[in-house]
Amino acid sequence: MSLSELKTGKTARIVAIEGGRGLRQNLFLRGLFEGKEIRVVSNNGAVTVEVDRNVVTIGRGMAREIVVATN
Repeated sequence: MSLSELKTGKTARIVAIEGGRGLRQNLFLRGLFEGKEIRVVSNNGAVTVEVDRNVVTIGRGMAREIVVATN
């Protein structure tokens, strides 16, 4: 399941990032990488997630490249 499919309020763990090196680095700098636990704050248009008490907003295209497993 991709991050863009998660509903607001749901938590999940990042399993894989299917994009290229640039995307992976961009997400890593925002604290989003394999093994991280995230919670969806908003999923209207852009996707806003909470990771390690930080709120991060990414575009829907980036969110489609993030594979998550729900808890």
